[in-house]
Amino acid sequence: MTHPIRIGVGLQPQHADYSTIRNAVVRAEEIGVDAVFNWDHFFPLMGDPDGKHFECWTMLGSWAEVTERVEFGALVTCNSYRNPELLADMARTVDHASDGRLIFGIGSGWFEKDYDEYGYDFGTPGSRLAELKAALPRIKNRWELLNPAPTRDIPVLIGGGGERKTLRYTAEYADIWHGFGNADVIRHKNQVLDKHCADIGRDPSDIERSADAKASTPEMGDELVEAGATLITLGFDGQTDYDLTPVTEWVAWRDERNAG
Repeated sequence: MTHPIRIGVGLQPQHADYSTIRNAVVRAEEIGVDAVFNWDHFFPLMGDPDGKHFECWTMLGSWAEVTERVEFGALVTCNSYRNPELLADMARTVDHASDGRLIFGIGSGWFEKDYDEYGYDFGTPGSRLAELKAALPRIKNRWELLNPAPTRDIPVLIGGGGERKTLRYTAEYADIWHGFGNADVIRHKNQVLDKHCADIGRDPSDIERSADAKASTPEMGDELVEAGATLITLGFDGQTDYDLTPVTEWVAWRDERNAG
């Protein structure tokens, strides 16, 4: 399977009023991006640690109604915060509200303040990964049981770069893998993921590869594409008032690359 280059925008839901976030989602769709993401935290990760912040999944329900074309989702949902069956039902509902545009992003969780402040057991990296491993088949099974069923096979995105476990779960369960790091890191992780796919007999081209772009110009995009990524996401938050000006250039770069 050949994946076209796609551009995503990460709208980090921190340091802004909700109306500002909602307007940024609409603006991103108007610019022509392929996907829009938030994240699943309860407090800001940068800037004032107690600054303005909003919850992930109720926000996605809003995005389903204010957009018409873009795919969207969390980059990524923390598996620890919700029962897997409930999470599957939430995703199915947002899938229907958006007429089939949800990307179901999930990871094992890592931000200790979220856990402590909201009363979740932080555990260890190993225990959180074990919980993710157990949750993934439960989520997919619940999708098969729900009435009505999801409008499509909801694409599952797994975020994280752990080579022994996270990428192994990605090979088995995901449609998209999202990695963090520069082009060399993404290239190496893609090779590890390809090996996991080979080990379980899955075609590695079935999995779309995704990465953050840490630069304001598309030259970084060329490097990431050469490293195997085709979904490239640029992040913005309320500290910059969601200034999406650079995205226009990235969308033009995407169109030129896909046309070539």
